[in-house]
Amino acid sequence: MNPDLQDYSHKRLNILTNEWVLVSPHRAKRPWQGQNEAVSKEARPSYDETCYLCAGNTRINREINPKYEDVFVFTNDFAALQKDSKSFKVEDGLLHAHSEQGICKVICFSPDHSKSLAQMEVKDIQKVVFAWQKEYKELGDTPGINYVQIFENKGAVMGCSNPHPHGQIWSQSTLPNEVEKKDKQQRNYYKKNKRSLLGDYLKQELKLQERIIFENEGFVVLIPFWAVWPFETMIIPKEHQSNILLINKDETLQYAEAISVITRAYDRLFNTSFPYSSGIHQAPTDEKENNTHWHWHMSFYPPLLRSATVKKFMVGYEMFGSPQRDITPEIATKMIQDLV
Repeated sequence: MNPDLQDYSHKRLNILTNEWVLVSPHRAKRPWQGQNEAVSKEARPSYDETCYLCAGNTRINREINPKYEDVFVFTNDFAALQKDSKSFKVEDGLLHAHSEQGICKVICFSPDHSKSLAQMEVKDIQKVVFAWQKEYKELGDTPGINYVQIFENKGAVMGCSNPHPHGQIWSQSTLPNEVEKKDKQQRNYYKKNKRSLLGDYLKQELKLQERIIFENEGFVVLIPFWAVWPFETMIIPKEHQSNILLINKDETLQYAEAISVITRAYDRLFNTSFPYSSGIHQAPTDEKENNTHWHWHMSFYPPLLRSATVKKFMVGYEMFGSPQRDITPEIATKMIQDLV
């Protein structure tokens, strides 16, 4: 490990977005006098009669949930994107606006209100993976849908409005900003080298063994060299695959194991139900090209910094300059490795 990266301020390049993150390892030693919050120890029941996501309960639109026993998917009652939205365009000098159509869904991971992915069995997480595959296929095949974004916000600090274990799937007619940047970087690399950008990156990480948290036959969990969030992680399939439909049945279980390992380790890190936003970035569904350049991956962005009550805020320099972190990815890796 290069000692300079652990002692001196420097920038690291995110090869997927071509953006830089400032790393300031010497600042990790500073005393903390910022915000601290009480940790909630409230235990949730396995069923909550007031929860609109629990099995058999009535949602806000008066629809009744089925008595589901594993995974349940439905169209979001408060969708951010509208399927039948009017098509229009505004081009008025420097004022530009384009209409956007889409379909938004909610995916309940389990009927058990008290659980999170970290508390679910691997075989039950595999059922979530199956549902992700099904929705990616069906939404992606829908006319006018050119990208499918699968994600989860866990914890109130991440804006989660309901503690029931669930995620969301937003599909839309154009590529979101982050996806567009990754699409460009991966395409350029593949065009030049005829190899996957993330595939080559993964080979280098596996050789160095400095940021690897866990690996099984099909997947690697690591902290990216360019990570922004203190305990940011990424799950990468070892095989070059453009989307999750290419995962075979054995690999879905291996993927579920990787999710289980990192979410359980997160909860052990500060002895709390660890909040995060996670999401899968994969090939667009526009069929304009075969998207061979894409190598799908799943990222976890947790906001906790020093304890269960101390958070990382993107403010000041991060808002006006570029992302910045104190604890290095290598030190963060070691902390999580000890909990796997």
